[in-house]
Amino acid sequence: MKLWNTEDSVDSMIESFTVGNDRTYDVRLARWDVVGSIAHACMLGAVGLITPEEARQLEHGLSELLAEIDAKGFEIEDDVEDVHSQVEKILTERLGEVGKKIHIGRSRNDQVLVDMKLFLRHELRSIRHSVLDTAELFLTSALEHQNTLLPGYTHFQVAMPSSFGLWFGGYAEALLEDARFLSACIDAANANPLGSAAGYGSSLPLDREQTTNALRFDRMHVTSTYAQMSRGRTELVAATGISMIAATISRFAMDAVMYASQNYGFISLPEAFTTGSSMMPHKRNPDVMEVLRARCNRLQALPIEIRSVMGNLPSGYHRDMQFIKDRIIPAIDEINVCLNVLGRVVQEINVVSGIMSNDMYRHAFTLERVNQLQTSGMSFRDAYHQVAAEVQSGTIDEFVRSESITTDVLSHADAHIGSISRPGLDLLRVRLNDARTIS
Repeated sequence: MKLWNTEDSVDSMIESFTVGNDRTYDVRLARWDVVGSIAHACMLGAVGLITPEEARQLEHGLSELLAEIDAKGFEIEDDVEDVHSQVEKILTERLGEVGKKIHIGRSRNDQVLVDMKLFLRHELRSIRHSVLDTAELFLTSALEHQNTLLPGYTHFQVAMPSSFGLWFGGYAEALLEDARFLSACIDAANANPLGSAAGYGSSLPLDREQTTNALRFDRMHVTSTYAQMSRGRTELVAATGISMIAATISRFAMDAVMYASQNYGFISLPEAFTTGSSMMPHKRNPDVMEVLRARCNRLQALPIEIRSVMGNLPSGYHRDMQFIKDRIIPAIDEINVCLNVLGRVVQEINVVSGIMSNDMYRHAFTLERVNQLQTSGMSFRDAYHQVAAEVQSGTIDEFVRSESITTDVLSHADAHIGSISRPGLDLLRVRLNDARTIS
Protein backbone atom coordinates (compact mmCIF):
# COMPACT_ATOMS: atom_id res chain seq x y z
CA MET A 1 0.00 0.00 0.00
CA LYS A 2 1.38 3.37 -1.06
CA LEU A 3 -0.48 6.56 -0.32
CA TRP A 4 0.87 8.12 -3.51
CA ASN A 5 0.37 5.09 -5.76
CA THR A 6 -1.13 5.40 -9.24
CA GLU A 7 -1.42 2.83 -11.99
CA ASP A 8 2.32 2.91 -12.65
CA SER A 9 4.61 0.52 -10.78
CA VAL A 10 8.09 1.16 -9.46
CA ASP A 11 11.09 -0.98 -10.34
CA SER A 12 11.63 -3.36 -7.38
CA MET A 13 15.37 -2.69 -7.13
CA ILE A 14 14.84 1.07 -7.21
CA GLU A 15 12.11 0.79 -4.58
CA SER A 16 14.30 -1.32 -2.29
CA PHE A 17 17.19 1.11 -2.68
CA THR A 18 15.13 4.19 -1.90
CA VAL A 19 13.28 2.68 1.06
CA GLY A 20 16.43 1.22 2.66
CA ASN A 21 15.90 0.33 6.34
CA ASP A 22 13.23 2.96 6.82
CA ARG A 23 10.44 0.50 7.59
CA THR A 24 12.54 -1.11 10.33
CA TYR A 25 12.93 2.17 12.18
CA ASP A 26 9.35 3.24 11.44
CA VAL A 27 8.21 0.50 13.83
CA ARG A 28 9.83 2.51 16.65
CA LEU A 29 7.67 5.50 15.68
CA ALA A 30 4.36 3.62 15.53
CA ARG A 31 2.96 4.64 18.91
CA TRP A 32 3.88 8.27 18.26
CA ASP A 33 2.28 8.18 14.81
CA VAL A 34 -0.92 7.00 16.46
CA VAL A 35 -0.69 9.60 19.24
CA GLY A 36 -0.30 12.34 16.62
CA SER A 37 -3.18 10.90 14.63
CA ILE A 38 -5.49 10.96 17.66
CA ALA A 39 -4.82 14.68 18.14
CA HIS A 40 -5.29 15.28 14.41
CA ALA A 41 -8.61 13.37 14.30
CA CYS A 42 -10.02 15.30 17.26
CA MET A 43 -9.00 18.57 15.61
CA LEU A 44 -10.60 17.58 12.28
CA GLY A 45 -13.86 16.98 14.11
CA ALA A 46 -13.62 20.24 16.06
CA VAL A 47 -13.16 22.37 12.92
CA GLY A 48 -15.90 20.52 10.98
CA LEU A 49 -13.73 18.79 8.38
CA ILE A 50 -15.23 15.49 9.52
CA THR A 51 -18.40 14.83 11.49
CA PRO A 52 -18.35 14.44 15.28
CA GLU A 53 -19.26 10.77 14.82
CA GLU A 54 -16.39 10.22 12.38
CA ALA A 55 -14.02 11.91 14.79
CA ARG A 56 -15.29 9.68 17.59
CA GLN A 57 -14.79 6.55 15.48
CA LEU A 58 -11.28 7.57 14.48
CA GLU A 59 -10.32 8.45 18.05
CA HIS A 60 -11.72 5.15 19.36
CA GLY A 61 -10.04 3.11 16.62
CA LEU A 62 -6.70 4.84 17.14
CA SER A 63 -6.88 4.47 20.93
CA GLU A 64 -7.44 0.75 20.54
CA LEU A 65 -4.49 0.54 18.16
CA LEU A 66 -2.30 2.47 20.62
CA ALA A 67 -3.15 0.01 23.39
CA GLU A 68 -2.28 -2.87 21.05
CA ILE A 69 1.07 -1.32 20.14
CA ASP A 70 1.99 -0.79 23.79
CA ALA A 71 0.98 -4.36 24.65
CA LYS A 72 2.18 -6.34 21.62
CA GLY A 73 4.28 -4.09 19.43
CA PHE A 74 3.68 -3.14 15.83
CA GLU A 75 4.39 -4.70 12.47
CA ILE A 76 4.52 -3.13 9.02
CA GLU A 77 3.32 -5.57 6.39
CA ASP A 78 5.62 -6.43 3.50
CA ASP A 79 3.49 -4.66 0.91
CA VAL A 80 3.05 -1.50 3.03
CA GLU A 81 5.54 1.32 2.55
CA ASP A 82 5.76 2.95 5.96
CA VAL A 83 4.23 3.37 9.40
CA HIS A 84 1.83 6.09 8.24
CA SER A 85 0.43 3.86 5.49
CA GLN A 86 0.14 0.89 7.88
CA VAL A 87 -1.82 2.91 10.43
CA GLU A 88 -4.18 4.20 7.74
CA LYS A 89 -4.57 0.67 6.32
CA ILE A 90 -5.51 -0.73 9.73
CA LEU A 91 -8.01 2.08 10.32
CA THR A 92 -9.59 1.57 6.90
CA GLU A 93 -9.89 -2.20 7.43
CA ARG A 94 -11.54 -1.65 10.81
CA LEU A 95 -13.61 1.46 10.19
CA GLY A 96 -14.23 1.43 6.46
CA GLU A 97 -14.24 4.68 4.48
CA VAL A 98 -13.91 6.84 7.58
CA GLY A 99 -10.44 5.39 8.13
CA LYS A 100 -9.24 7.08 4.95
CA LYS A 101 -10.22 10.49 6.30
CA ILE A 102 -7.39 10.50 8.83
CA HIS A 103 -5.13 11.88 6.10
CA ILE A 104 -7.20 15.04 5.55
CA GLY A 105 -4.96 18.10 5.85
CA ARG A 106 -1.80 16.04 6.35
CA SER A 107 1.24 14.98 4.39
CA ARG A 108 3.61 12.20 5.34
CA ASN A 109 6.11 15.04 5.69
CA ASP A 110 4.42 16.58 8.70
CA GLN A 111 3.49 13.13 10.00
CA VAL A 112 7.09 12.00 10.20
CA LEU A 113 8.02 15.38 11.65
CA VAL A 114 5.54 15.07 14.50
CA ASP A 115 6.45 11.41 15.02
CA MET A 116 10.14 12.26 15.38
CA LYS A 117 9.47 15.25 17.64
CA LEU A 118 7.33 13.16 20.00
CA PHE A 119 9.77 10.24 19.88
CA LEU A 120 12.83 12.40 20.52
CA ARG A 121 11.17 14.37 23.30
CA HIS A 122 10.25 11.14 25.07
CA GLU A 123 13.60 9.41 24.54
CA LEU A 124 15.70 12.44 25.46
CA ARG A 125 13.77 12.85 28.69
CA SER A 126 14.51 9.22 29.48
CA ILE A 127 18.20 9.65 28.64
CA ARG A 128 18.36 12.76 30.81
CA HIS A 129 16.94 10.78 33.71
CA SER A 130 19.60 8.08 33.19
CA VAL A 131 22.33 10.71 33.03
CA LEU A 132 21.20 12.11 36.37
CA ASP A 133 21.09 8.63 37.88
CA THR A 134 24.65 8.03 36.68
CA ALA A 135 25.77 11.40 38.04
CA GLU A 136 24.38 10.35 41.41
CA LEU A 137 26.47 7.16 41.33
CA PHE A 138 29.60 9.22 40.65
CA LEU A 139 28.67 11.60 43.45
CA THR A 140 28.19 8.71 45.86
CA SER A 141 31.67 7.39 45.00
CA ALA A 142 33.11 10.90 45.35
CA LEU A 143 31.66 11.24 48.84
CA GLU A 144 32.93 7.81 49.86
CA HIS A 145 36.48 8.50 48.68
CA GLN A 146 36.76 12.27 49.01
CA ASN A 147 39.68 12.07 51.44
CA THR A 148 41.75 9.58 49.46
CA LEU A 149 44.57 11.23 47.56
CA LEU A 150 45.20 10.61 43.87
CA PRO A 151 48.14 11.94 41.86
CA GLY A 152 47.20 14.71 39.45
CA TYR A 153 48.90 14.71 36.06
CA THR A 154 49.41 17.35 33.37
CA HIS A 155 51.15 16.52 30.10
CA PHE A 156 51.27 12.94 31.46
CA GLN A 157 53.74 14.22 34.05
CA VAL A 158 53.21 14.09 37.82
CA ALA A 159 51.85 17.51 38.73
CA MET A 160 50.20 17.92 42.15
CA PRO A 161 47.88 16.07 44.51
CA SER A 162 44.30 15.42 43.51
CA SER A 163 41.78 13.14 45.19
CA PHE A 164 39.28 10.49 44.24
CA GLY A 165 36.64 12.90 45.52
CA LEU A 166 37.68 15.38 42.85
CA TRP A 167 37.99 12.67 40.18
CA PHE A 168 34.58 11.11 40.73
CA GLY A 169 33.07 14.51 41.51
CA GLY A 170 34.42 15.97 38.28
CA TYR A 171 32.62 13.36 36.24
CA ALA A 172 29.45 13.85 38.29
CA GLU A 173 29.56 17.54 37.41
CA ALA A 174 30.31 16.76 33.75
CA LEU A 175 27.18 14.63 33.58
CA LEU A 176 25.15 17.37 35.27
CA GLU A 177 26.32 19.75 32.55
CA ASP A 178 25.42 17.15 29.92
CA ALA A 179 21.94 16.93 31.47
CA ARG A 180 21.66 20.71 31.30
CA PHE A 181 22.42 20.62 27.58
CA LEU A 182 19.94 17.77 27.12
CA SER A 183 17.24 20.09 28.43
CA ALA A 184 17.94 22.32 25.43
CA CYS A 185 17.77 19.28 23.16
CA ILE A 186 14.37 18.38 24.61
CA ASP A 187 13.23 21.96 24.05
CA ALA A 188 14.26 21.74 20.38
CA ALA A 189 11.95 18.74 19.99
CA ASN A 190 9.12 20.34 21.96
CA ALA A 191 7.52 22.23 19.07
CA ASN A 192 4.52 21.19 16.98
CA PRO A 193 5.02 20.83 13.20
CA LEU A 194 1.62 19.20 12.59
CA GLY A 195 -0.40 21.15 10.04
CA SER A 196 2.61 22.19 7.97
CA ALA A 197 1.62 19.44 5.53
CA ALA A 198 4.17 19.04 2.72
CA GLY A 199 6.05 22.08 3.94
CA TYR A 200 3.80 24.87 2.66
CA GLY A 201 0.70 24.53 4.79
CA SER A 202 -2.86 23.87 3.69
CA SER A 203 -5.90 25.88 2.61
CA LEU A 204 -8.02 23.87 5.05
CA PRO A 205 -9.07 25.48 8.37
CA LEU A 206 -6.77 23.39 10.55
CA ASP A 207 -6.51 24.40 14.21
CA ARG A 208 -2.82 24.04 14.92
CA GLU A 209 -3.13 25.49 18.40
CA GLN A 210 -5.51 22.67 19.35
CA THR A 211 -3.08 19.94 18.25
CA THR A 212 -0.22 21.79 19.97
CA ASN A 213 -2.10 21.69 23.26
CA ALA A 214 -3.35 18.14 22.76
CA LEU A 215 0.18 16.83 22.16
CA ARG A 216 1.54 18.93 25.06
CA PHE A 217 4.04 20.71 22.90
CA ASP A 218 5.54 23.82 24.42
CA ARG A 219 4.87 25.79 21.22
CA MET A 220 4.16 25.34 17.54
CA HIS A 221 6.48 25.91 14.61
CA VAL A 222 4.70 28.94 13.19
CA THR A 223 5.72 28.92 9.54
CA SER A 224 5.14 25.71 7.65
CA THR A 225 8.42 26.28 5.82
CA TYR A 226 10.45 26.31 9.03
CA ALA A 227 8.50 23.33 10.39
CA GLN A 228 9.84 21.40 7.42
CA MET A 229 13.33 22.85 7.82
CA SER A 230 13.35 21.64 11.44
CA ARG A 231 13.67 18.10 10.18
CA GLY A 232 17.31 17.22 10.54
CA ARG A 233 17.90 20.27 12.70
CA THR A 234 16.03 18.73 15.65
CA GLU A 235 17.89 15.47 15.16
CA LEU A 236 21.21 17.32 14.92
CA VAL A 237 20.62 19.03 18.27
CA ALA A 238 19.68 15.68 19.82
CA ALA A 239 22.76 14.06 18.28
CA THR A 240 24.95 16.79 19.73
CA GLY A 241 23.52 16.14 23.19
CA ILE A 242 24.14 12.41 22.81
CA SER A 243 27.68 13.02 21.57
CA MET A 244 28.46 15.20 24.60
CA ILE A 245 27.38 12.44 26.97
CA ALA A 246 29.44 9.98 24.93
CA ALA A 247 32.48 12.25 25.22
CA THR A 248 32.15 12.33 29.01
CA ILE A 249 31.82 8.54 29.21
CA SER A 250 34.71 7.97 26.80
CA ARG A 251 37.01 10.21 28.81
CA PHE A 252 36.18 8.40 32.02
CA ALA A 253 36.70 5.04 30.31
CA MET A 254 40.14 6.18 29.19
CA ASP A 255 41.00 7.25 32.74
CA ALA A 256 39.83 3.91 34.08
CA VAL A 257 41.87 1.91 31.56
CA MET A 258 45.02 3.83 32.52
CA TYR A 259 44.36 3.87 36.24
CA ALA A 260 43.78 0.11 36.31
CA SER A 261 47.12 -0.67 34.62
CA GLN A 262 50.10 -1.82 36.66
CA ASN A 263 52.00 1.34 35.73
CA TYR A 264 49.45 3.44 37.59
CA GLY A 265 47.73 1.06 39.99
CA PHE A 266 45.19 3.63 41.19
CA ILE A 267 42.06 1.46 40.86
CA SER A 268 41.09 -2.13 40.18
CA LEU A 269 38.03 -3.74 38.64
CA PRO A 270 36.38 -6.89 39.93
CA GLU A 271 37.60 -9.99 38.12
CA ALA A 272 34.07 -10.55 36.81
CA PHE A 273 34.36 -7.25 34.95
CA THR A 274 37.62 -8.18 33.21
CA THR A 275 38.69 -10.73 30.63
CA GLY A 276 41.71 -13.02 30.47
CA SER A 277 44.43 -13.33 27.89
CA SER A 278 44.45 -16.24 25.44
CA MET A 279 48.23 -16.51 25.87
CA MET A 280 49.40 -14.87 29.09
CA PRO A 281 47.90 -16.41 32.21
CA HIS A 282 48.67 -13.47 34.49
CA LYS A 283 46.67 -10.87 32.56
CA ARG A 284 43.21 -9.48 33.26
CA ASN A 285 42.11 -6.94 30.71
CA PRO A 286 39.69 -4.00 31.23
CA ASP A 287 37.88 -4.82 27.98
CA VAL A 288 34.60 -3.39 29.22
CA MET A 289 36.12 0.08 29.50
CA GLU A 290 37.85 -0.23 26.14
CA VAL A 291 34.62 -1.26 24.43
CA LEU A 292 32.79 1.53 26.23
CA ARG A 293 35.42 3.98 24.99
CA ALA A 294 35.14 2.76 21.40
CA ARG A 295 31.36 2.77 21.30
CA CYS A 296 31.21 6.26 22.78
CA ASN A 297 33.92 7.53 20.42
CA ARG A 298 31.81 6.29 17.53
CA LEU A 299 28.78 8.12 18.91
CA GLN A 300 30.76 11.35 18.87
CA ALA A 301 30.72 11.20 15.05
CA LEU A 302 26.90 11.25 15.00
CA PRO A 303 26.45 15.03 14.60
CA ILE A 304 28.93 15.00 11.72
CA GLU A 305 26.95 12.25 9.96
CA ILE A 306 23.68 14.16 10.27
CA ARG A 307 25.28 17.47 9.32
CA SER A 308 26.77 15.80 6.25
CA VAL A 309 23.36 14.61 5.08
CA MET A 310 21.71 17.99 5.66
CA GLY A 311 24.63 20.25 4.76
CA ASN A 312 23.85 21.05 1.13
CA LEU A 313 20.06 20.73 1.09
CA PRO A 314 17.87 23.72 0.22
CA SER A 315 14.58 24.38 2.03
CA GLY A 316 11.68 22.02 1.49
CA TYR A 317 11.49 18.26 1.76
CA HIS A 318 14.08 15.95 0.25
CA ARG A 319 14.30 12.16 0.43
CA ASP A 320 17.84 12.47 1.80
CA MET A 321 16.27 13.27 5.18
CA GLN A 322 15.09 9.69 5.50
CA PHE A 323 18.65 8.62 6.20
CA ILE A 324 18.88 10.62 9.39
CA LYS A 325 16.36 8.32 11.02
CA ASP A 326 18.58 5.26 10.76
CA ARG A 327 21.36 7.13 12.57
CA ILE A 328 19.58 8.88 15.41
CA ILE A 329 17.37 5.97 16.53
CA PRO A 330 20.22 3.43 16.93
CA ALA A 331 22.30 6.13 18.63
CA ILE A 332 19.60 6.56 21.27
CA ASP A 333 19.69 2.83 21.96
CA GLU A 334 23.49 2.88 22.06
CA ILE A 335 23.85 5.73 24.55
CA ASN A 336 21.30 4.03 26.81
CA VAL A 337 23.37 0.83 26.79
CA CYS A 338 26.56 2.79 27.50
CA LEU A 339 24.98 4.64 30.43
CA ASN A 340 23.73 1.37 31.91
CA VAL A 341 27.17 -0.25 31.64
CA LEU A 342 28.91 2.83 33.04
CA GLY A 343 26.59 2.94 36.04
CA ARG A 344 27.25 -0.71 36.77
CA VAL A 345 31.04 -0.32 36.55
CA VAL A 346 31.27 2.87 38.64
CA GLN A 347 29.68 1.11 41.60
CA GLU A 348 32.24 -1.70 41.44
CA ILE A 349 35.49 0.25 41.05
CA ASN A 350 37.94 -0.45 43.87
CA VAL A 351 39.99 2.57 44.93
CA VAL A 352 43.59 2.13 46.08
CA SER A 353 44.62 4.15 49.16
CA GLY A 354 48.05 5.35 50.14
CA ILE A 355 49.13 5.97 46.54
CA MET A 356 50.87 9.26 47.29
CA SER A 357 53.26 7.63 49.76
CA ASN A 358 55.13 6.16 46.79
CA ASP A 359 58.44 7.98 46.34
CA MET A 360 57.73 8.70 42.68
CA TYR A 361 55.10 11.24 43.77
CA ARG A 362 57.23 13.13 46.26
CA HIS A 363 57.57 16.16 43.97
CA ALA A 364 53.80 16.37 43.57
CA PHE A 365 53.84 18.35 46.83
CA THR A 366 56.15 21.13 45.64
CA LEU A 367 53.26 23.52 45.10
CA GLU A 368 52.26 22.95 48.73
CA ARG A 369 55.72 24.19 49.66
CA VAL A 370 55.34 27.21 47.34
CA ASN A 371 52.00 28.03 48.92
CA GLN A 372 53.47 27.67 52.41
CA LEU A 373 56.13 30.25 51.56
CA GLN A 374 53.55 32.60 50.01
CA THR A 375 51.37 32.52 53.12
CA SER A 376 54.49 33.50 55.08
CA GLY A 377 54.77 36.67 52.98
CA MET A 378 57.06 35.66 50.11
CA SER A 379 56.05 36.55 46.52
CA PHE A 380 55.02 33.71 44.26
CA ARG A 381 57.96 34.18 41.90
CA ASP A 382 60.53 34.14 44.71
CA ALA A 383 58.84 31.15 46.33
CA TYR A 384 58.80 29.34 42.98
CA HIS A 385 62.53 29.82 42.48
CA GLN A 386 63.36 28.84 46.06
CA VAL A 387 61.39 25.60 45.81
CA ALA A 388 62.93 24.84 42.40
CA ALA A 389 66.33 25.13 44.06
CA GLU A 390 65.19 22.90 46.91
CA VAL A 391 64.10 20.28 44.38
CA GLN A 392 67.48 20.42 42.66
CA SER A 393 69.37 20.12 45.95
CA GLY A 394 67.10 17.45 47.43
CA THR A 395 66.26 19.52 50.51
CA ILE A 396 62.58 19.48 49.51
CA ASP A 397 62.44 15.84 50.60
CA GLU A 398 62.17 16.73 54.27
CA PHE A 399 59.05 18.78 53.55
CA VAL A 400 57.28 16.29 51.30
CA ARG A 401 57.86 13.41 53.70
CA SER A 402 56.33 15.22 56.65
CA GLU A 403 53.30 13.55 58.18
CA SER A 404 50.99 16.50 57.41
CA ILE A 405 51.56 16.03 53.68
CA THR A 406 51.69 12.28 53.21
CA THR A 407 48.48 11.50 55.08
CA ASP A 408 45.38 10.98 52.92
CA VAL A 409 43.85 14.31 53.92
CA LEU A 410 45.40 17.66 53.05
CA SER A 411 43.56 19.81 55.56
CA HIS A 412 43.15 23.48 54.66
CA ALA A 413 40.22 25.04 56.44
CA ASP A 414 40.26 28.14 54.24
CA ALA A 415 40.69 26.30 50.91
CA HIS A 416 38.53 27.34 47.99
CA ILE A 417 35.53 25.40 46.69
CA GLY A 418 36.67 22.78 44.21
CA SER A 419 39.95 21.99 45.96
CA ILE A 420 40.98 18.76 47.66
CA SER A 421 39.88 20.05 51.05
CA ARG A 422 36.59 21.45 49.74
CA PRO A 423 35.58 19.48 46.65
CA GLY A 424 32.12 21.07 46.67
CA LEU A 425 30.22 17.81 46.60
CA ASP A 426 27.41 19.36 48.65
CA LEU A 427 26.87 21.92 45.89
CA LEU A 428 26.76 19.18 43.28
CA ARG A 429 24.14 17.41 45.38
CA VAL A 430 21.99 20.55 45.34
CA ARG A 431 22.37 20.86 41.56
CA LEU A 432 21.47 17.22 41.10
CA ASN A 433 18.34 17.56 43.21
CA ASP A 434 17.35 20.73 41.36
CA ALA A 435 17.89 18.99 38.01
CA ARG A 436 15.52 16.21 39.01
CA THR A 437 12.70 18.71 39.45
CA ILE A 438 12.83 19.60 35.73
CA SER A 439 10.49 17.51 33.59
